[in-house]
Amino acid sequence: MTSLDKPTAAQSTPDQDTQADRAVTEAALFEAFGGVRGMVETVVPGLLFVTIFTINKNLHVSAIAALAVSLVLVAVRLIRRDTVKHAFSGVFGVAFGVVFAMMTGNAKDFYLPGMLYTLGLALAYIVTALAGVPLIGLILGPVFKENLSWRTRNPGRKKAYTKASWAWGLILLGKCAILFPMYWWADTTKFGWVLVALKIPPFLLAVYLTWVFLAKAPPPIDVFAEMEAEERAEKERKAAAAQSHPEA
Repeated sequence: MTSLDKPTAAQSTPDQDTQADRAVTEAALFEAFGGVRGMVETVVPGLLFVTIFTINKNLHVSAIAALAVSLVLVAVRLIRRDTVKHAFSGVFGVAFGVVFAMMTGNAKDFYLPGMLYTLGLALAYIVTALAGVPLIGLILGPVFKENLSWRTRNPGRKKAYTKASWAWGLILLGKCAILFPMYWWADTTKFGWVLVALKIPPFLLAVYLTWVFLAKAPPPIDVFAEMEAEERAEKERKAAAAQSHPEA
């Protein structure tokens, strides 16, 4: 065996490349959807609301406590200088819920804005998938540094994004099919606990299916690296031209 035939530490096997791609996909999904901490921040305000309301049936106390804990979660992120987009979205959702519930005097209306948002998001996933511009691709494209290159240059990746968008849309529609009828006939306490119970499992299922689809798809095209390479090449061309045609 010659030195060229021997494997080196710098060389990688196809299995190692696949594992690396999957690791990148997992990291990107965690970044895009907030990870474990983002899920906790999504659940805690609603859980606190239904817990307090179950105990004392006081809408105002329950709503104020939910809004307060959302603000605390944002403050913690600001103090730690972490990404605040997920926490801020939680605050806005809770704030809208508080406004709705206070205006109508119906504690179930605390959850109504979130339910309407979920329904709208489900429809957006399905409509964009049908239109050939799957929403999940628009969300994850910048995270993977591929932007919209998957639309025209990476058909396998576009197919994966389309499948993932269908998965998100149908899962969220299934969640709405459970919650909206309960909104009309269930009491506030039962409805609140069911809604809290349905916060995480559908989300995890959708993320898992997204990971499965993308793990089998071609790797993303790093358009940022391409632009940097083009800039370097352009500088080298200019430098070479300057050397070949020096000023008299």
